[in-house]
Amino acid sequence: MTEKEQVQNALNKIRPALQADGGDIELVDVKNGTVSVKLTGQCAG
Repeated sequence: MTEKEQVQNALNKIRPALQADGGDIELVDVKNGTVSVKLTGQCAG
């Protein structure tokens, strides 16, 4: 499993909690151990 796949799997575990609050998270890139994500939606807190 690639590093990017591992990160995506981890994000998939927290995604339901974010979506329940009106938000979401999108994996942009994994490069040299740095993960870039995009937070979307309108989380309440």
